[in-house]
Amino acid sequence: MTAPGPGAPHGAEFVQSLERGLAVIRAFGPDRPALTLSEVARETGLSRASARRFLLTLVELGYVASDGREYRLLPSVLDLGYAYLSSLRLPDVVTPYLRDLSRAVDESTSVAVLDGSDMVYVARVATRRIMSAAIHVGTRFPAYATSMGRTLLAHLEGAVLDDYLERTPLRPLTARTITDPDALRAELAQVRERGWALVDQELEEGLRSVAAPLRDGSGAVVAAVNVSAPVRRGTVEELLEHILTPLLKAAASIEADLGRLR
Repeated sequence: MTAPGPGAPHGAEFVQSLERGLAVIRAFGPDRPALTLSEVARETGLSRASARRFLLTLVELGYVASDGREYRLLPSVLDLGYAYLSSLRLPDVVTPYLRDLSRAVDESTSVAVLDGSDMVYVARVATRRIMSAAIHVGTRFPAYATSMGRTLLAHLEGAVLDDYLERTPLRPLTARTITDPDALRAELAQVRERGWALVDQELEEGLRSVAAPLRDGSGAVVAAVNVSAPVRRGTVEELLEHILTPLLKAAASIEADLGRLR
């Protein structure tokens, strides 16, 4: 069943205030990461007073931030998209591919999404326990220190990434953790350019992981898939030679399925 678009006739139970609130969120985009009150009113067709009320409500709910002049979306607005992914049963889509990938490389594989400052596991196939902390669906780690987290951060809108870096303390989880915002920003630029992320013992000593983005049918990065391995498996170069090609192939297969679900 297709939902009616803007301007279509609405039923008696239609909540116009919800429609207007969503219109305010949709006013932002890649070419409009920050908007003034007047710009939001113009984009949505709302009066300035109405636009202001919706914006302030979204600020209070944690979906929008303001510097007093401009408004911009916060990462928490992605929660709305995660609800959509959940309705598609993302774990059901990715788990068969994770099993195949795990068998191919003989290592643990996972898929995660971004939730605020953390990456959160939504699917996992483990071959062995390689971390001191047990990992399961729902486990979360700081995004800046993980391969899947960096993959997701690398594809955030510039203004949203700026907000993340401003409000997230980059604490040293190991001696190798990147804790300088400029250094992390440079690393994320490399991740975005090459199409995958490598984290070498920044989350936990003795653990390496490589991750790739997962895009939906519109091309938006909605999740990340990774392979994690202990350092005893060899050098970084040997790890990449062993797992990078199977990882990227698995990511492409998952994306094809996600595209069909759109």
